[in-house]
Amino acid sequence: MTKQPNLSTVTAQVTPTKVTFTQAIHQLTAKVQIYQHLGDTTLLVTDVTPFHPVSHIWPDQPADKGTVTFDGQSIDVIDCLIGAWDCDNQQLYAGKDIPIKRDEPGWYFVVVHQLAGNISLDTDKEVELNVDADYQQSLSRPHSGAHLSALALNKVLQQRFWRKEAGRLDALGQYDFHSYAEQTSFVTPHACIDTYRMGKTLKKRGFNNDDFVAALAEVKAAVNTQLNDWLAINEAITMHREGDALTDSRYWQTQLDGKRISIPCGGTHVSHMSELKGLQIELKRNDDGDVEMITRV
Repeated sequence: MTKQPNLSTVTAQVTPTKVTFTQAIHQLTAKVQIYQHLGDTTLLVTDVTPFHPVSHIWPDQPADKGTVTFDGQSIDVIDCLIGAWDCDNQQLYAGKDIPIKRDEPGWYFVVVHQLAGNISLDTDKEVELNVDADYQQSLSRPHSGAHLSALALNKVLQQRFWRKEAGRLDALGQYDFHSYAEQTSFVTPHACIDTYRMGKTLKKRGFNNDDFVAALAEVKAAVNTQLNDWLAINEAITMHREGDALTDSRYWQTQLDGKRISIPCGGTHVSHMSELKGLQIELKRNDDGDVEMITRV
């Protein structure tokens, strides 16, 4: 997606977008701040939104789906992206075209709703934003499940697959294989796929790659047993927010093994482990020789 010339952009007073997607708010009224046409679509920025945008840095969770309603008509939101507003030059950048990092002076981070069709809107006009809650939940369940799976995998692997101490620890204080080896992560409806690179760097850190690969079936069974034990405790899951802005830090939190844990995460999640019934993982080798962990709920 590319920036648009000033003449195609209509704006009101622009402020950083306030987001509510970690608060289980799926519908709200917002004011139009920016709109511009891009091909046969319209880019819309409002002052607040319940929509979760896909990250341009780590696009693990897809954008929410839903509608924008105004003047008696509902328009589909076909994509939702992170955007950056250049205050001095009155320019909107979206997705991979964002040229700066967060907290850059003179820039605001915003949520960009991409709408089907060329729509004209008055600035400061009130519109109703409606998130498809069922679709969002289909992503929230495996995303929360994947955090538990990663911790369970680390716990199982620490018992016999490290030949020396690891310097990086996870939220439970375990050797963080997941963080060291994770190459990609993709959340899909009802599943999350994490790919772990089994390369020389991991071996140098002291992990026994070959032993792990040879024992995938055994590790899978042990991880699923650990997940069942944790789910039986039936703890709440919360999202701690340091602010309402898109760039404010957010943390996934729960209680495991008698310890309160906190993991940085910008996605959407369930509010209780009871929503993760049937949580199980699979482990398999892919064509590149890496290991995939598929978390299903």
